[in-house]
Amino acid sequence: EVQKHSVHTLVFRSLKRTHDMFVADNAKPIPLDDESHKVKMAVKLRTEYGSVLHMPTLKENLREKGGANTGDPYGHKQYSGNQGQELEYLITGTHPYPPGPGVALTADTKVQRMPSESAAQSLAAALPASQSRLDASRTAAGVSDIYRHAGISERSQPPGVSVAMVEAGGNKNSALMAKKAPTMPKPQWHPPWKLYRVISGHLGWVRCIAVEPGNQWFVTGSADRTIKIWDLASGKLKLSLTGHISTVRGVIVSARSPYLFSCGEDKQVKCWDLEYNKVIRHYHGHLSAVYGLDLHPTIDVLVTCSRDSTARIWDVRTKASVHTLSGHTNAVATVKCQAAEPQIITGSHDTTIRLWDLVAGKTRVTLTNHKKSVRAVVLHPRHYTFASGSPDNIKQWKFPDGNFIQNLSGHNAIINTLAVNSDGVLVSGADNGTMHLWDWRTGYNFQRVHAAVQPGSLDSESGIFACVFDQSESRLLTAEADKTIKVYKEDDTATEETHPVSWKPEIIKRKRF
Repeated sequence: EVQKHSVHTLVFRSLKRTHDMFVADNAKPIPLDDESHKVKMAVKLRTEYGSVLHMPTLKENLREKGGANTGDPYGHKQYSGNQGQELEYLITGTHPYPPGPGVALTADTKVQRMPSESAAQSLAAALPASQSRLDASRTAAGVSDIYRHAGISERSQPPGVSVAMVEAGGNKNSALMAKKAPTMPKPQWHPPWKLYRVISGHLGWVRCIAVEPGNQWFVTGSADRTIKIWDLASGKLKLSLTGHISTVRGVIVSARSPYLFSCGEDKQVKCWDLEYNKVIRHYHGHLSAVYGLDLHPTIDVLVTCSRDSTARIWDVRTKASVHTLSGHTNAVATVKCQAAEPQIITGSHDTTIRLWDLVAGKTRVTLTNHKKSVRAVVLHPRHYTFASGSPDNIKQWKFPDGNFIQNLSGHNAIINTLAVNSDGVLVSGADNGTMHLWDWRTGYNFQRVHAAVQPGSLDSESGIFACVFDQSESRLLTAEADKTIKVYKEDDTATEETHPVSWKPEIIKRKRF
C-alpha cells in the first residue's frame, strides 16, 4: 500500500533532493569556453573600439608581435601603420547615414560627407604637430594593448599600484609608481566625558528621555508606565505623570507650545498640557506598540512610528492623521524630523532607512546598506548629514539623497540610541551597557564607557536605551536598564597632553555596504 503524504511534505522532499543533487556544484565557477570567449572579445572589439581599429599601431608593439598579422587570436586585420614616417591624424569623413527620418539606409539613399581639402588642412593646422603625434600614438597604443591583452582580467596589476605615463618630447615611457593609499585625517581632540550623577526613582527600565527647550528640566518615560519630570541642575524629582497602561517608549517636549507628547506600548499617543499636568489630546490610529515620536521644528505636526510597520503624521491641534507612511516591512523603531527636505527619516527592523516626502506622504529614498535592524537615527545639528545605528555598523549619510559617507566600526553590540552635539561628538549607547564616543568628522572612537549598574541590580541589567545632550551640550544624559538616569559631563581637568589622541594615520578600510 502506497503511503500518502501531504503536498507540503512532497514539495519539501523534492526540494531536498534537488538541493542534494546540486549542492556539490554550488558556487563553482563555470569553465571558460575558449571559442565563445574569442567570439565575445571579437564582438566587444568591434562594437566598443570599431571607430579606432583603423588607426595605426605602434612600431614597438608590432615588433613584439613579430610583425603584422601574427599572433592575433581573433582574426582581425592589423595595420602596419605609416612605418618610417611620423604618425599623423587620419582625417576621415562621416559614417553613411540616411537623408531623412524613416528612409531606409541603402547604397542608393546613403549620404556620406567627406571633408574638403581646405577643411582637412585647417584641422591639421589647428593641432601642433607634436600633440597630434602624441595623441595618435596614445590611441594606437591603446588599440594594440586591446589586441594584446584581450582576455586578460581587468585588474592585471595589484591594487595600490598605478601606471604613470610620462610623456615628454614625443617619447612614451611607463613608470610603475605606488599609489598613496588614503589615510584618515587627524581627528579633532575632544575631552573625555565622566559620570558625575546617577538619578534613581523609576521602578522599571528607563526607556526614553528628553530635555525641555529652556534647559531647566528633563523628562523620562519608563517601563513602570510613568513619566517623570526632573530638575536638570539638582537631579531632584519634580513631578510624576500617570496615564499610560504599558511601557512608555517615547517622550518629547514641544518648543512651540507648553505641551509634552508621549507614546507607549499600549498603542497610545498622548499630548499633556504642562500648565495643568493633564492629558488634553489622544491620537488614535496605530495598530500596535508605538516605539518613537518626534515633532516637526517649524510646523505643528507630530510624527510617530510603530510596531505595525508604519509611521503616522498627525496634526497636533486637530488630532487628525494627515498621512500614514507605509512601506517598511517590519517594526519602525525610530523617526526623526527636520525643517529641510527630506523632512522625515525612519529606521526600521526591516534593516532599511527611508527618507520621506512629507507633503506627498511617500518615500523619496530607501537606504538598504544595513544588514541588521536600524534602531537609532540622529541628525547632525549643523551639517546636512545624519547617522544611523545598527549592530553591524554605525553609518553616516548625506542629505538629501542619502549618499553614504563612512562607516564607524567597532561598537559590536545592539545600538539602541545615538546622540550628537555641535562640537562633533557622536555618542552611541548599546543594549549591553557600553557607550562609545566618536569624532563625527573622522569616525575616530576616542572614548569607551561602561558604567557600573546601581547597587542591587544584576550585571545583566546593564543597558542603555536612550541618550541625549542637554540644550547647552555640556551634559549627557542616559536612560538605562538598571532603572537609573546617568548624567555625564566633560572632564574639565583633561588636556590634550594628559589625554592624547592615540591615533595612527592608518589606511582607511571603509566598507561601502
